[in-house]
Amino acid sequence: MTKKKGIHFEISERKILLRIFDVLFIFFGLYLIELFLDFDYLRINNQNGVALFVLILYISIFGTIFEIYDLQKSNKLDVTFRNIVITVSTTVLFYLLTPFFTPFLPENRLQIIYFYLIIIVMLFLWRLAYTTFISSPRFYKKVLLVGEISNIENIVKPLKETDPNYKIIGFINCEKESEDPIKFKGLQEFQPNELMEVIQKHKISEILVASYDSETITTEIYHDLINLLEHGFTIREYTQVYEEITYRVPIQFVGKDFYKYFPFSRSNQNTLYLFFHRTFDVLFSIIGLLFGILLTPIILLGNLIANRGPLFYTQERVGKNGKIFQITKLRSMIVNAESDGAKWAQKNDVRITTFGKFLRRSRLDEVPQFLNVLKGEMSIIGPRPERPFFVNELSRIIPFYETRHIVKPGLTGWAQVKTRYGSSVDDSLTKLQYDLYYIKHRSIFLDLNIVVKTLSTILYYRGQ
Repeated sequence: MTKKKGIHFEISERKILLRIFDVLFIFFGLYLIELFLDFDYLRINNQNGVALFVLILYISIFGTIFEIYDLQKSNKLDVTFRNIVITVSTTVLFYLLTPFFTPFLPENRLQIIYFYLIIIVMLFLWRLAYTTFISSPRFYKKVLLVGEISNIENIVKPLKETDPNYKIIGFINCEKESEDPIKFKGLQEFQPNELMEVIQKHKISEILVASYDSETITTEIYHDLINLLEHGFTIREYTQVYEEITYRVPIQFVGKDFYKYFPFSRSNQNTLYLFFHRTFDVLFSIIGLLFGILLTPIILLGNLIANRGPLFYTQERVGKNGKIFQITKLRSMIVNAESDGAKWAQKNDVRITTFGKFLRRSRLDEVPQFLNVLKGEMSIIGPRPERPFFVNELSRIIPFYETRHIVKPGLTGWAQVKTRYGSSVDDSLTKLQYDLYYIKHRSIFLDLNIVVKTLSTILYYRGQ
């Protein structure tokens, strides 16, 4: 079978496109103002190679922190423009303050304004082009889903929310017909004998097989899939796509062959990686504690006025290999907040004090935990440590929950930067999926990614 595939950019390709064309548009903008406005602060030539590299480095770092490379936000021009302005403002400020690597301030200060505005204009023009063309329906990846109808909604929703360009056109129920079939109205259903016709008619690029048990796939569909595979058609398994697009492990679709889904990162046993990880923990903890000491007068005053009571509190948490340890935090709730027993913290929780809200949002309540990191009970990066009561409860409900204790818990982690504060079993399931993704793909690059995204979380004042 032959077919003409449409053009589609994968998530990684779109992120690379954003970064590459950022550079090209900025350089083109600098060339234009050099040509028409007698701009000589930063010319495009070999002599300014280091200065140009530093500019692109700053744009890349601050652009990541202020989320101009977040694909979901890149489709919203108002949010994109705001983030571009913040990114460029920070970049230009740092650029002007590092004259050893960048040009000295020009005599004509108006050139700084030209420099600042042209970067904003060129980045926004590129984002406008990206939204108009790359994010348009013509570049959607059109997908046909083959799976059990009872799982369709749980499969479609997270993929759609994460990547709107991954367009599931419809589905084929791979189960044998029953006397009382289930109907799903959220997506068009095709009959098994329409498989080839649907691929041609809708220009399908990929078939996604989502089945708990491959034995449920009917013989007719099985032979059609084999035929397509032999002709080079892309057929992928759902859990692989889910993990690739959402950056989390779909544990709800893991069965008795669970060992196939958890080929945990070699970094978990890599002595060199673990050495650098621990070194980073110690250095960062010392810096964090010194920062906390500097803020002590402000924290004491805030606690005295709007917290009233003990400044610190301790609590049992579950660490690596299920070992219990005592965590120390700045108190953000009223005294005896759990006199009636352990409860999830909720949005707008009345138990949180006025000053406690500030401590939580700014993450200052976490500062004393640097002591736990120095003691080796925690790491800077890892799954958040949970209380024994909730671990026992969640372990009975969520499969593989205790798998998150393979590594040390952390102050921040993949789940913390990718999702909101967990206040229910469903939230805990989502967080576990992210935690297992981190354990599975743990590396220096992922750790750096988490550090940068943590800065975004703090600067945008997210979390509880």
